[in-house]
Amino acid sequence: MDVKENKMGIMPVPKLLITMSLPMVISMFVQAMYNLIDSIFVAQINQDALTAVNMAFPMQSLMIAFQTGLGVGMNALVSRLLGEKKPQEAGRAAVHGLLLTLVNYLIFLIAGLTLLPIFFNAQSNVAAVVDYGIEYLSVICCFSFGLFFQICFERFLQATGKTVYSMIMQGVGAFINIFLDPVFIFGVDMLGIPAMGVRGAAIATILGQCISCAIGAFLHFRLNHDLKLKFKGFRPEKSMIKKIYAVGIPSIVMSALMSVMTYCMNMILKGYEDAAATAFGVYFKLQSFVVMPVFGMNNGIVPIIAYNYGAHKGERITKTIKLGIVYATATMLVGLLLFQLLPEFFLSFFKPDEELVRVGIPALRTLSFSFLFVGASIVMTSAFQALGNGVWSLAVFVVRLLVPALPLAAVLGMIGGTAVLWAALPISDLCGVILSTVLMRKMYKNTIRPMTDNSIENSI
Repeated sequence: MDVKENKMGIMPVPKLLITMSLPMVISMFVQAMYNLIDSIFVAQINQDALTAVNMAFPMQSLMIAFQTGLGVGMNALVSRLLGEKKPQEAGRAAVHGLLLTLVNYLIFLIAGLTLLPIFFNAQSNVAAVVDYGIEYLSVICCFSFGLFFQICFERFLQATGKTVYSMIMQGVGAFINIFLDPVFIFGVDMLGIPAMGVRGAAIATILGQCISCAIGAFLHFRLNHDLKLKFKGFRPEKSMIKKIYAVGIPSIVMSALMSVMTYCMNMILKGYEDAAATAFGVYFKLQSFVVMPVFGMNNGIVPIIAYNYGAHKGERITKTIKLGIVYATATMLVGLLLFQLLPEFFLSFFKPDEELVRVGIPALRTLSFSFLFVGASIVMTSAFQALGNGVWSLAVFVVRLLVPALPLAAVLGMIGGTAVLWAALPISDLCGVILSTVLMRKMYKNTIRPMTDNSIENSI
């Protein structure tokens, strides 16, 4: 049976990259915006509430890490099978993705019911911060099924190049969250809605995720005809799960490293002024405006590379990686310029006191030097994943986020306090981009160039 060639194998690469990535860039930008607005509204309660929500970030990031890592493994396999003209096997891989998504939800449901006091007490000595954090994160964890299945259906749509639909589902969920935040946080007397504080922020978030999930399921089952899910007679296959996690586990670990780094940094900052942890959390919310669009672009890059890897089109892989690095670096340079020129303006969104302003301005300026290196590193690590070498991606992330970041932060903090401590992250990101460049040269020589040479020989 002839299978129609997907656009990822024939459309000119510059146009394809924009077509695939732009909707995801927009949706990730919206995602970053509602994460930021969550914190802005919570900051109106008090600084303890803001600190608590910031300290919940590692656990929320870990949830996203588990599911997006699964999504990377599933998408790499699904896109490769579609590139190899095996739609039935691609559909089975997608059904396995649904099953593994349910497992992810159950893991964090249990964590939300049992581990939150330990989680927050390790990061803060302030009782109010711990109480706010437990109140917020217990809702997020226990009702996280919307988040997990939203990401799953989003990846189904991305795997077949339908990123516009993915943008729609994310955008609607984000705007619902933004709209409901002030309603549930501060209450509306005329509607009989009480002020619920940080719990209200959590409820707004999970409602947005659930609605986004419902839209994603509708769009997939009605419009995503390239990837058909077959539930009749389904049995879990060890070989299929192994293939998904061969790429997915390194991606989960990589994304989880961000949570580990943030959590450990909060523990290090616990020994300094109270505003240090708040400033660090504010930076991560703000930098998502710069980094999230790059990750959005990568969500478009991964299926392009994986599809053309399955189709043995090395030249298209090379063009995709090069253009991705150029676009990502340009985005990050704009972000660096804004953080250097306008740190006080950005902090003003969070109702800062004098201590937060004093600590936060140098923090934003120093930490943002990471932008010089992060864009290219993100693109190359995503390429490693799409080409089936998640271990290399993992190695780069370890260098970027843990070694030397955490030991260096502890040492620099002892030498010069937080004013010097912040430099640990840009230094680690520099090490990460050097390593990713070395590995990419090796990947090109051993994997990509042979496919390019073969395609040239076949055309002669």
